[in-house]
Amino acid sequence: MSQIKVGVVGAGGRMGQTACAAIAVDGDLELVAAVGRSAAGEHIHGVTIAVELRALADAGCDVVVDFTNAAAARITLPWLAMHGVHAVVGTTGFNEIDIANFRSEFTGSNCVIASNFAVSAVLMMHFAELAAPYFDTAEIIELHHDAKLDAPSGTAISTAQRMAAASDVWAPDPTQHETYPGARGGEGPAGIRLHSVRMRGMVAHQEVILGAHGQTLTIRQDSYDRMCYMPGVVLACKHITEHPGLTLGLDKFLGI
Repeated sequence: MSQIKVGVVGAGGRMGQTACAAIAVDGDLELVAAVGRSAAGEHIHGVTIAVELRALADAGCDVVVDFTNAAAARITLPWLAMHGVHAVVGTTGFNEIDIANFRSEFTGSNCVIASNFAVSAVLMMHFAELAAPYFDTAEIIELHHDAKLDAPSGTAISTAQRMAAASDVWAPDPTQHETYPGARGGEGPAGIRLHSVRMRGMVAHQEVILGAHGQTLTIRQDSYDRMCYMPGVVLACKHITEHPGLTLGLDKFLGI
């Protein structure tokens, strides 16, 4: 079996660099291209980081991993779809129009967009979705390093959306006065409150707390190193051909 040729966009960032390393050491994958404006000209695992997306086509990429930002990915993903290249996307911040566009564009190749590639995080979201119908109050606390610019995290948003879709019976927030505005966090889907912590020493963590009369359930996931995302990225690269069109989340790749 020939190796799957993989390119990475965002290779100058920490997640992109980590993805390059994971791909380079996997026997079934071959890192053949890397793109990243901030690190153009540098070498990473035998590949020179390029500026233009054209380098991905020139290298004959079967799959491209994207760890950039929503603005950049809105350019990259249609380009990949147009060139028939599969996409594994860890970028978040897309809106409903973006998703609809990607769904219509990826017809000749496939794309998976996941808010989190850590298997433990995928399971955490799945468990929270399963538990949602059995509780009538829930709050999400996500904790990240102090260099994260957006809040709440994509994982927290995805979790809240899935929980809200799983149950339409949620108790209203009883709060009538906030001494400090925002103390109750942000109101997400179905009124589920989301709280964001930004703190040095952390990487990525999330708690989902569900409550009903006389009982609570806490589901917590912790990521201590960016390498925790790589098994999911590698899995997606290897099995993207089995999932036609656009797939949201890694659940189907894990069989859940």
